[in-house]
Amino acid sequence: MLELRGIGFTYPGREQPVFSNLDFRLNREKIALLGDNGSGKTTLLQIMVGLLKPAEGEVYFQGRPMREEKDFFPLRRRIGMLFQHADDQLFCPSVLEDVAFGPLNLGRSREEAREISVQTLHSIGLRGYEDRITHQLSGGEKRLVALATVLAMQPSALLMDEPTNDLDHDARSRLLDVLSGLEMPFVLISHDWDFLARLCTGFYSLENGHLHKSKTIKVHQHSHAHALGEQDHHHSK
Repeated sequence: MLELRGIGFTYPGREQPVFSNLDFRLNREKIALLGDNGSGKTTLLQIMVGLLKPAEGEVYFQGRPMREEKDFFPLRRRIGMLFQHADDQLFCPSVLEDVAFGPLNLGRSREEAREISVQTLHSIGLRGYEDRITHQLSGGEKRLVALATVLAMQPSALLMDEPTNDLDHDARSRLLDVLSGLEMPFVLISHDWDFLARLCTGFYSLENGHLHKSKTIKVHQHSHAHALGEQDHHHSK
């Protein structure tokens, strides 16, 4: 579906390249993209959807090179991107307007866009949120609404940048349930190892401008502390 060939990228004013001759292919896997802060993970997602242009190499979508802005239009219809900060993705007064924006821009009628939006909100546990004021939502609610704006466009794949950032336990659990039920490939950036282990089938580490693939990550037991630990409880495996 999506392929990067020989990608090189350097930010203006910097000598050290972020990427050098980087290759990547997204087919049917659910991929975890790992790396230290500043290693270029977000930059890589932005190159994938044409928000940044590589100095070297090319992006291919369904076998076709993406060389101009217009080339990326069909790619962005099929590959949805969830930004790191939900407020960067939400700009309408109400939740329904935000979620319906994508379908309307894809040529759906107002009636169709509303139906798609309501169904999408219901599917991720946001029934009754249609008329809520977006900027008054909690951080976790905004994150789920931002995901709904992407899913309402009925993509074939997802790119997600730190979706669990600033989420409380309940919001994280809801997001995990939603993503676990998606039958589509995705690339997921996160420092939440447990979240990645539950969702992903492929693991890539971005180091010194190059991607290194591992088939698995080690999930192991360790000592930890939390409130009310003396009460009967269990941990999900």
